[in-house]
Amino acid sequence: MNKKKNDGSGRTSWNRFIYNNNTVGYVFLAPFVIGFLCFTIIPMISSLYYSCTDYNMIDKETWIGIKNYINLFKDERFTNSIKVTLEYVFFSVPLKLAFALFIAFLLTRPSKAVSFYRSLYYLPSLIGGSVAVALVWKELFARKGLINANLGKLGIDTVNWFGNMSTAKWPIILMTVWQFGSSMLIFAAGLKEIPSSYYEAAKIDGANGWQSFWKITMPCLSPIILFNLIMQLISSFMVFTQAFVITGGGPNDATMYYALYVYKQGINNRNMGYASAMSWVMLVIMSVITLIVFKTSNHWVFNESES
Repeated sequence: MNKKKNDGSGRTSWNRFIYNNNTVGYVFLAPFVIGFLCFTIIPMISSLYYSCTDYNMIDKETWIGIKNYINLFKDERFTNSIKVTLEYVFFSVPLKLAFALFIAFLLTRPSKAVSFYRSLYYLPSLIGGSVAVALVWKELFARKGLINANLGKLGIDTVNWFGNMSTAKWPIILMTVWQFGSSMLIFAAGLKEIPSSYYEAAKIDGANGWQSFWKITMPCLSPIILFNLIMQLISSFMVFTQAFVITGGGPNDATMYYALYVYKQGINNRNMGYASAMSWVMLVIMSVITLIVFKTSNHWVFNESES
């Protein structure tokens, strides 16, 4: 039998070939590259093409140019979906981040049960987007649900949460705020990185807790706030499961969020070309808002290295 030649370092010529040509790196990189091409790039290109066609997923598509994009802005339900989605983002994101920061601040205090509470608070982020939890949430806010039962004990009349346009959005917003665990963990990690010497110096100078929070904690935590803000903005614009399961977009399209309207156009109405155009418009809207946040961050994000 032929034996592989061995170089002076003890490696075979085959191993030397692998190391010299970075083959191992390419092998480990291949699953990501293949997945990125197959499940991101190719679908995006296909979606862009279909957005310029009349396509019902059964017959062959017909090229119509930018007609779908023109029709979008003539569609009152489309403009309403943008409005209610922006309203949802405006309320849910600040509330979620504020609550996550508050809990993270409480959990930075020394305690033997900190790890348990962190795991407990993180659990809703793992299961919060599921259909089962959405169904439970729907029952909680039903006419005879637990929320109305407790309000009745306080002498407050029963609220028709899902039958009123002004109240239908609040159970969905509260469900989103309840899923604060991932942001909380990131905030907790950022709080631990703030040197305790900053607070000691502030205390010597006579600063109280509130002043230390605004003058030390918030500036030092601002890069973490920026990261969480961007991530939650992107996530909130894609809200779907909660509205689909709890309200179905009602009443009177009060919770017809953008992603839900895309689903109804593409799947229910089999108007995939129109839905693809909607998806690209949403991509532009999200990109513009994200760009604005990044551009304005120079005025409120503290960077110690630049200082």
